[in-house]
Amino acid sequence: MTTNSMARKYEPRKVPEKKVATSAMIASLAAEGYDTVAAPFGHALVDLAERDERIVGLSADLSKYTDLHIFAKAMPDRFYQMGMAEQVLMSAAAGLAREGFLPFATTYAVFASRRAYDFIAMAIAEENLPVKIACALPGLTTGYGPSHQAFEDLAIFRGLPNMTLVDPCDACDVAGMVPEIARHPGPVYARLLRGKVPSVLTRHKPDYRFELGRAQMIREGRDVLVISTGIMTMRALDAAERLATDGVDVAVLHTPTVKPLDTETIRAAAAEDGRLVVTAENHTLMGGLGEAVARTLLTGGIAPDFRMIGLPDEFLEAGALPTLHDMYGLSVDRVAEQIKSWL
Repeated sequence: MTTNSMARKYEPRKVPEKKVATSAMIASLAAEGYDTVAAPFGHALVDLAERDERIVGLSADLSKYTDLHIFAKAMPDRFYQMGMAEQVLMSAAAGLAREGFLPFATTYAVFASRRAYDFIAMAIAEENLPVKIACALPGLTTGYGPSHQAFEDLAIFRGLPNMTLVDPCDACDVAGMVPEIARHPGPVYARLLRGKVPSVLTRHKPDYRFELGRAQMIREGRDVLVISTGIMTMRALDAAERLATDGVDVAVLHTPTVKPLDTETIRAAAAEDGRLVVTAENHTLMGGLGEAVARTLLTGGIAPDFRMIGLPDEFLEAGALPTLHDMYGLSVDRVAEQIKSWL
């Protein structure tokens, strides 16, 4: 129990008026009004592997919880169950890459970023090997508390040379990133949405397609520019529709590749006079998208009114996700509320 949680133990909690039934260990994010796609990562990997014999899949006893079980069932001879040994998982993936295979290694984001970091740095990143690390439960997508909440994973890997970072928004992004990161010659760390994943982006931008390294404007707006990544693009789009009823026009620039950042597109969008610029991420405000965008703007001589939405620099609470998202400012209501307060 953290100091903050101890202080709040007996205080009344603010509970959202509309409760959402959910378990603490949530695998699929609720997205009201959106269709969902089942296991887009697993199915996209099977589709790619049918065309590329180099593809192999590895997991550290979590294939069912990273959707890699779809691949394991379809191609059992190309699936490796490494057990609860994430360091061995990454080392084995590096060895397979050295032998000409294209390994996709899956686990939880906390285990890759905290437990296996040194093995990823030395065996994979330093050697610039084409290992694709796809990790479930990124940021605040589980209620199990600090042991499973990878709220700082992007900050950890942003400082690692040769590492590309991807934070997908929805099922379209997840399915689209699989062949794109497979074509990338170096290592990739991808946050993974699994289970029943919402289909968001094509509803707002029918011609949207994931492109590695590229940010795309999903919604235009004259008053506010939200530069977002991961599930916060979904939240930003929903908040933009809500704010439109109050006469606030919000643009949303989706940035699924956090490293390398699409600095050209971000600077061009933020250079438009008069717009509040807000970053939104399912990650700590320390070392994530917000700080990367701030650096991009300042070094480019662009200084708009700037704010950041993200997780605080602290270990997070355990509980049901809807309550936690509201508590930490990631819910649609809270995103809209924060943006409106800054205008």
